[in-house]
Amino acid sequence: MDLERQIRAAVAKTLGVKKLKESYVTQAKKFKLSTEFLSAKVKTARQNDFEGYVDALNQTSARLDTASRDEANNNASEYRQLKCDEMYCLNASFLRAFHFENISDLQSELSMDSLVFMRLERDFGTFDDWQKDFIAAGMSSRDGYAITAYNVFLGRYMNVVIDGESENVPVGCLPVICLDVSEGAYFKDYLDDRKTYLIAMMKEFNWEKIEERLKKTEKVSKIYGVSR
Repeated sequence: MDLERQIRAAVAKTLGVKKLKESYVTQAKKFKLSTEFLSAKVKTARQNDFEGYVDALNQTSARLDTASRDEANNNASEYRQLKCDEMYCLNASFLRAFHFENISDLQSELSMDSLVFMRLERDFGTFDDWQKDFIAAGMSSRDGYAITAYNVFLGRYMNVVIDGESENVPVGCLPVICLDVSEGAYFKDYLDDRKTYLIAMMKEFNWEKIEERLKKTEKVSKIYGVSR
């Protein structure tokens, strides 16, 4: 990719090294959100915020190539700080992208014979029970995310709460539904009424995208052999 070569060359020049070996480069997608539940200012601000995280992730990835492994330690080292920054920016980048992809569907519709509906009913009892639990997760997150994910160890779907960008991130979970509930996502439009924001976003979930993700997790479940 031209973008990847340009970033590597620029960072290498800045750091004074000849070659960057292991860095990766991600690119921020432009999302067009049709929803009227969010203002144009908020949409623009969140897109810019997302792009900022992607840029930071790329820079961190490049800097990791030259960070000393020999001087790494758990008190204070460049390598440790960069690895922490990497996870923070990586989570922020991909969870924001997941959020944008599965909201803002003005024709939102979920069929009772869809795989996602059947799986949510199977693991939560009823679809209504999943909704109630998902809203509870969204209300419980501390400036982070509410997520429905497939847990490869339990062999089932569950709602999880992530605080910020990197706290309480579950091991062995594949996100299927992701909703950003940080203050930046709703405060300008809803003030402190997070629940109204939550319900508004859920009304326009892109179930086609969610179904697509879920079908991928079903393949993973067969590999782990913990399907129900």
